[in-house]
Order: sequence, then C-alpha cells, then structure tokens
Amino acid sequence: MVKRIIYPPMWLVFGILAIFTLNEFYPGLRFTSLASQLLGGVMLVMGLALLVVAGGLFKRAGTDLIPFRNVSALVTDGVYRFTRNPMYLGMALILLGVAVTVGAATALLIPPLFMVIIEWRYIRPEETLLQGLFPEEFPAYCRRVRRWL
Repeated sequence: MVKRIIYPPMWLVFGILAIFTLNEFYPGLRFTSLASQLLGGVMLVMGLALLVVAGGLFKRAGTDLIPFRNVSALVTDGVYRFTRNPMYLGMALILLGVAVTVGAATALLIPPLFMVIIEWRYIRPEETLLQGLFPEEFPAYCRRVRRWL
C-alpha cells in the first residue's frame, strides 16, 4: 500500500491558502457583497457540520478517520445515506464557502480542483480497499449512494 504523507485535511489547508493567494494577487472579477458573504458563511458552517457529524459516525463505528488505516466498519447510516464521502464533501463545501466569502472569481477554481485531487488520490483507492474488505456490502452501498451527492 502506498504511504500517503499528505492527509486530506492538509489539502484543505493548501486550498484555503491558494484561495487567499488568488484573492490577494490574481482575483479576477470580484463579486463581494453582504449576500455573498452570508452565503459563503452558510457553506462554511455546513461543511464544518458535515465533518463533525461524519467524523462522529466513524468514531461511533470504531473505525479510523485517517484514510487507509484500521478500517474496521463500513459506515452507511446518518449522512452516509446521502453521500459516500461526507467528510470530503464537507471540506469541499468549506473551500467553496471561503471562495464565495472572499469574492474573487479565480478562487472558485480551487474547490473543484480539490475535489479532483481528493477523488483520484484518496476516494478511488479507498473504494478499491473497501471493495476488498466488504465484497458484498460495499457494491450494494455504491448502487444506493452516490460518491459525492
């Protein structure tokens, strides 16, 4: 198994830094308003809530939050009924919330870039691992629940 030194929360930090860098040096079109700041704030809070709720479900199931380590359960209840990756979706929502709040059009490039990186670096390998660990339950779960939304 490939050792992953940069965990997903670090990609979130890199994304936030990229958003603020783009906002400062290459903002492109601006769309700042009270409405965009409120919308961005709501997205940020929703993303944080997804992280907390999904992390709590992992903890309750006794499985590790760190990708590829100590996978002992397939969590399919709670927010996992609507998305197979609520923690990654929460991070993407946080990035989108930050991008909308700063109001720089170029910052809106970061959330989809984050999603592509996470999908290829973490989600797809995690799905391969889960397929091996839960050969009957995981495919059935995938048929019921989408990867992102």
